[in-house]
Amino acid sequence: MNSSTSQTAPSEAAASPRYKRVLGLPALVLFGLAYMVPLTVFTTFGYVSVMSEGHVAAAYIVTLIAMLFTATSYGAMVKAHPSSGSTYTFVRRTFGANTSFVVGWALLLDYILLPMICYLFLGIYLQPYTPEVPVAVWIVGAVVLVTGLNILGIKMVAKMNLVMVGFQLVFIAVFILASVQTMGGQDLPSPITPFFSPDMPIGGVIAGAAMLCLSFLGFDAVSTLAEETDNPRVKIPRAILLCTLIGGGLYIGIAYTAQMVFPGYTFENVDAATLEVMTHAGGEWLSVFFTAAYCAGLFACAMASQASVSRILYAMGRDAALPKRVFGQMNTRFSTPVNATVISGAFGLTALFIDGTTAAALISFGALSAFTFVNLTVIKHYVIDKGNRGARAILRYAVVPGIGVALTLWLWTQLTEVAFWVGFIWIGLGLVWLLSLTRMFRRPLPEVTFEEIETPELPVRTSQEATAGNP
Repeated sequence: MNSSTSQTAPSEAAASPRYKRVLGLPALVLFGLAYMVPLTVFTTFGYVSVMSEGHVAAAYIVTLIAMLFTATSYGAMVKAHPSSGSTYTFVRRTFGANTSFVVGWALLLDYILLPMICYLFLGIYLQPYTPEVPVAVWIVGAVVLVTGLNILGIKMVAKMNLVMVGFQLVFIAVFILASVQTMGGQDLPSPITPFFSPDMPIGGVIAGAAMLCLSFLGFDAVSTLAEETDNPRVKIPRAILLCTLIGGGLYIGIAYTAQMVFPGYTFENVDAATLEVMTHAGGEWLSVFFTAAYCAGLFACAMASQASVSRILYAMGRDAALPKRVFGQMNTRFSTPVNATVISGAFGLTALFIDGTTAAALISFGALSAFTFVNLTVIKHYVIDKGNRGARAILRYAVVPGIGVALTLWLWTQLTEVAFWVGFIWIGLGLVWLLSLTRMFRRPLPEVTFEEIETPELPVRTSQEATAGNP
């Protein structure tokens, strides 16, 4: 390398604001678990319990198996392309810009709506304790607070995740202890009943498993942080598998305990089935404790999911797939995409006028679409493009992701008609925007080089520069 090159490169790197590589494996796992929300099992517990006739734990096992194959594919693609665009980046590098735009657009439906659901349920659960405060006030307040924390930077989000996940784990321990004590004084079903019984409806279990896919979005969120992770090719794949296994294990354990302490699947109000379970397991105090822990989980999920969607918007913006002047800008002070963060926060305000049932159905549509394509990218990248066709490579890069494709498509077909209608309308809007960007495919989407391994940090300002207001 000549001297001019060595002198120019650092100055160019310093002139362009980048993500700081500050995240290690524990922070990544906490981020993923915060996104997954360990207590999210109770959000759909009543619905899936009715659909599966009391076999929620069995439905979670089906979902976990499917997600493990897809998590393996995410890990494989992070090793090849450790960038913040996640699914969007993987598909672009493998199938091209136009295909990646459509897949990224479908995934946006998932990322945009998940924070909104968190805000919606925060308002719903907190309002009964302060009847004089409207739900809208709680929603707007949560949006402003979460957006501000994400603007301050990923370190702040990671610290908040530690507190929120810890609070949920404490509640889970208390819930299990209270349930065990209650089970000691009542007749219990067979220990294997939550997993299997002779009259278990297979179709209902599968349909429930499809609904539960949104619970496993944490490993995808982890992959969006590759540019902020030290040694991402090693730590991101490990974090993905750990999040999937730990989260899946928690879901199964909680569902099993809930169905053992509260046998059956008949509820006075299926929307509030969890409160019936809590009251039966430990009384009113446990219901109040649950509300506090669940709201903490929703807050952590809102922070993690909004951080992820802002990074997806930023990645698409700097690729000029979205207006670059708006979405593709990195703030030099906080090293975060402020514009994208504020816009993602604005989407959260849709919680003021949309219902959670509609949004929940759409989240699984976008998630399963993205999962399918990530599995396909592994096959094309490693087997077709790279020519890895040995026995071990075929097993790892063709058979495993192939099973992942089959399982995600299988679950995708179990979604509701509303999810398909609205999902395809959303994709149609994305295609219209793509046609506009490419002038009816006569002009390619602009190419942008993604920074991968050695991403330099911003230069540290001196106290004199800070006082003088230098950028």
